Amino acid sequence: MNLSAFGYVRVAAVSPAVRVADVEFNLAAIVEAYRTLRAEGVQIAVFPELATVGYTCGDLLLHTPLLDASDRALDELAELVRIEGGLLVVGAPIRALGRLYNCAAVFGRGGLLAIVPKRFVPNYGEYYEQRWFSRPTGSEPESVRWGDRVVPFGTDILVEARSDERSAIVGIELCEDLWAVTPPSERLAIAGADVLLNLSASNEVLAKSDYRRDLVRMQSARCIAAYVYASAGAGESTTDTVFSGHCIVAENGTILAEDRAFSFDTRWVVADVDLDRLAFDRRRIATFGQHSVESCRRIVTEMPVLDRERLMRTIEQYPFVPSDAAQRADRCREIVTIQQTALAKRLLHVGVRSVVLGISGGLDSALALLVCVEAFDRLGYDRRGIHAAILPGPGTSEQTRMQAEQLARSLSASVHVVSITDAVERHLRDIGHGGQHDATYENAQARERTQILMDLANRHGAIMIGTSDLSELALGWTTYGGDHMSMYGVNAGVPKTLVRSIIEWWMDRTADNDVRGALSSILATPISPELLPPTSDGGIVQRTEEVLGPYVVHDFFLYNFVRWGYSAEKVLVLAQWAFEGMYTKGELSRWLDTFVERFFGNQFKRSCLPDGPKIGSIALSPRADWRMPSDANPTAWKRLFL
Repeated sequence: MNLSAFGYVRVAAVSPAVRVADVEFNLAAIVEAYRTLRAEGVQIAVFPELATVGYTCGDLLLHTPLLDASDRALDELAELVRIEGGLLVVGAPIRALGRLYNCAAVFGRGGLLAIVPKRFVPNYGEYYEQRWFSRPTGSEPESVRWGDRVVPFGTDILVEARSDERSAIVGIELCEDLWAVTPPSERLAIAGADVLLNLSASNEVLAKSDYRRDLVRMQSARCIAAYVYASAGAGESTTDTVFSGHCIVAENGTILAEDRAFSFDTRWVVADVDLDRLAFDRRRIATFGQHSVESCRRIVTEMPVLDRERLMRTIEQYPFVPSDAAQRADRCREIVTIQQTALAKRLLHVGVRSVVLGISGGLDSALALLVCVEAFDRLGYDRRGIHAAILPGPGTSEQTRMQAEQLARSLSASVHVVSITDAVERHLRDIGHGGQHDATYENAQARERTQILMDLANRHGAIMIGTSDLSELALGWTTYGGDHMSMYGVNAGVPKTLVRSIIEWWMDRTADNDVRGALSSILATPISPELLPPTSDGGIVQRTEEVLGPYVVHDFFLYNFVRWGYSAEKVLVLAQWAFEGMYTKGELSRWLDTFVERFFGNQFKRSCLPDGPKIGSIALSPRADWRMPSDANPTAWKRLFL
């Protein structure tokens, strides 16, 4: 599969085996590693600072034999890359303009493509590089002679690595450059670099690795870029310092791969960077485009296509739900805190101590009720001011009705049970409906419930709390003028897969066995609007996921479609990897078609959403994150299915 066509580029950060001042040994380690990485499809590989000689050579860096040997090694690397292809970036001491510079040598199909000197040369603590190396001032010539060639030289160089009509724009800095107040990578990113490389030799002292990791991660976020960091390894001199070979690949604030082994052998990390994600966020985040673009020189080189069957990055089935249990618990706690703070503020503003909400015995209304409890407890309000309305109708099963009542009573809410069956049947007769189980039959129930809830809110001096979640809003799985309406929607920013996780978290932290029992039953109940009569034995007839497809899949689509702006083709490919062995390509394609059709077709419902708090990076409120015309055409997103 041509992964390049989907915006991926495979990068590697390498910490090779090293012997101080033994250029032949170091060259052999670099060559062996690069050949192996190219066989694995790596397109861009970065090696540490001064990798040809070893960072800790000291005054030997001034000696001609060592520098000559390093130059010969660079010539051999140029021949290697001419044969192997790809982009290789290696640290080496470079003599130019009568000075010595600590540089990155950049190799592509054309041999030595460019030389990038270190911008900030440290001279403090254990570092005294200014003893040997000059600092570029910006007044240097734009090129230097290398053998019989003239090679671009400077800190303003970008390498455009083209692969199958897709390009990675590569910017380079060295070690201390990242620690400076204004790293060169910021200028390079503003000029278009989406893959930033750092050739480093950062020694280890207590807690430094955490700080270094944060620098790399946050610089990738600040620059909205991939950041590939390769540091010198344990083979460096230990006269005064120790090096761990810390290698990191970060992408826009996320660590994709990392290794810090203190190894004497060659080590590396490999990851597939998603250029589409970076491009989308650079378009989305307006402040990125508000910087003045400084001119940088671009060098174009060919990069081989990434032709592989699998990605070297994790594709999460549950992008909204952290896989780590501790992180998931923290996320759930934070979400509930946001929800209950939002509701508490609205109650204080309106000046009421009562809320009304419909409790169905399902996931969403359970979460809304729990949020109400949290808000009331925080404000010191009597929980009896939470009016939980249970509104059984023609499709309500006894099981869900009992679950709803058990949960509401165990949480000390005021419970109101009002059957809507007679009212709905009378209404359907009044409008000449024949009683068939069609959309009118179903929606009349939802609208009758909403009318009762609104009127109960008026009667008790309360506000009506909406229960619809983010996934339902994305799919339009709400009745316009029915459960679509409320006076405040506390769940509007929470996707269905996360609703389940929050309820599980709440259940684990409560000591009330009745509450735990009710929540456990709710979690085990199939998701259903319960608008069609149950079976003869009281079973649920309507199962939402049998109609729409699994919510875990739709949440996957929602995340990748809205958060990253992916094409349908890319979303489908990612879904095939994420749900391999669970669902077929045909099933995923059918559900994706459903998602696109419903997402576009139901924007009119989202255009008039009630107020509700934003929770994560994806929100569909027309007042905040999602502004889309209700009559937008989905053809460009449906090419896959036409």
